[in-house]
Amino acid sequence: MMEWLGLSCFVLGVLLRPGNTQNGIDLPDTGLKCCHGDVLVLLDSSGSVSSYEFSRMLHFLSELLLPFPVGQGKVRVGLLQVGTKPHLEFGVDAHSTQPGLQRALQRITQLKGDTNTEAALSLAQGLLSRIGSEADLPKVLLWLTDGARPGMVEEPMAKLKRMGVSVLVVSMGNGNYQVLRRVVTPPIESHLHFVDIDDISIITQDLREAITELLHAECLWVEQLSSRSAVLQWRPVISANTGQYELHHRPVLPGTSSRGQGHRQILPGDASWVKLRDLQPDTSYTASLTPTSSEGNLKTLSVTFTTLPEVLSPEVVSISDSGVDRLRVSWAPVQPDQVQQYRVEYGPLPGGQVYIVTLDGYQNSTLLAGLEPDTQYLVTVSALYASGKEKSMSVKACTLEVLPALEDLQLTSVGRDTVHVQWQGHRKGLRGYWLSWEGGETQGLFHSGSSQLHLPPGAHSTVLTHVAPSTRVCVSPVYRTARGAGLCCTHKNAQV
Repeated sequence: MMEWLGLSCFVLGVLLRPGNTQNGIDLPDTGLKCCHGDVLVLLDSSGSVSSYEFSRMLHFLSELLLPFPVGQGKVRVGLLQVGTKPHLEFGVDAHSTQPGLQRALQRITQLKGDTNTEAALSLAQGLLSRIGSEADLPKVLLWLTDGARPGMVEEPMAKLKRMGVSVLVVSMGNGNYQVLRRVVTPPIESHLHFVDIDDISIITQDLREAITELLHAECLWVEQLSSRSAVLQWRPVISANTGQYELHHRPVLPGTSSRGQGHRQILPGDASWVKLRDLQPDTSYTASLTPTSSEGNLKTLSVTFTTLPEVLSPEVVSISDSGVDRLRVSWAPVQPDQVQQYRVEYGPLPGGQVYIVTLDGYQNSTLLAGLEPDTQYLVTVSALYASGKEKSMSVKACTLEVLPALEDLQLTSVGRDTVHVQWQGHRKGLRGYWLSWEGGETQGLFHSGSSQLHLPPGAHSTVLTHVAPSTRVCVSPVYRTARGAGLCCTHKNAQV
């Protein structure tokens, strides 16, 4: 059993785990990344909807909208409740983040009252026309209803569609199919859903894909940006059999609108991403992607981005897995594209022989073995860059003290309730012994409430009195930094 009493050498470190960025690129959902437009939810909040059904619809909306990028220039979401009087819960400009939208959905309370869908649609027309400053953006009206008494909705829905609004309907009851199929935007099979409220989650993915298709835009965006690389991704607009892409990227010169020397490459028609390498840190770039197709001219996509400032490795050096003769040193970030090798130098303090370990540029840790116990070391990690640069960082670390266990323990009864305790242990580095028992008396001193005793390193025995039968006595050696493993024996009024 080992218990820590203290540490003379304190090492602060974080165990660094190798990343898997070299094993491939995890690319996001291209459809959702390209979504751009407005979604207005028309939510049936009347008394014909039970409280249970209403809560299920809110949960459904939360899951449906969760993956979409929310905010200006992305997807804007508003919600209009249908009751006796329509109530605008929040407009499309109200929430610029997904967490904000989710909190707003959780705060919605049901209106009850009549189902005045016509009044709600009249308000929706005004809302969707006022947000038409970006007239080229797609707009979607998503109507969630229990299907009961839809009202005179065909004409206002037709007006919305003439405004360029796409109408999708989810009915949780036996609604008028003929009316609902006339108000939705084709194709009916993906824009009109009849579903039981308890099974509504089964249409989540299909409805999300339908909204994504309506809101998708041709766009080029940046993923996995670093100081010297960037992944460009786009929604495919051609195929390998119909054309190819021409990609240009170049830096924007500081303080001007001029551009530096550019780079051009041709990509196959089935490509949807490319990694730009050998970029300069903390530099703005512009990139353009031109699809060329035998089927006609297509829009050139463009994006501007700024690479991250360069962080030279090692930025962090830490120590872990300390032992009596070993230390593991780790560092970050790992930059195999730029670092040719790492050099680890280590030696005891205040002075001693220095050892050197050389490692490949993709490694981020090494185990230093064969060290002296209870010794402070200075460890220096240096990165040797292909450009000729070199950066170093040092930390101090301590190996653990050797803690020999107690070699022998004997209990001898010298009376009805008196025990002679004798032990044998290593003397090197010893600071004393720690005894523990359940009570009694030591050398004539009564210890009614105490069951522990510390003895000097020269002691090798003591006498405990007023020791009850079956008392368990333990002795542990004490060293500078911690206790060593001890031994325990049970007193049975006989020699043990």
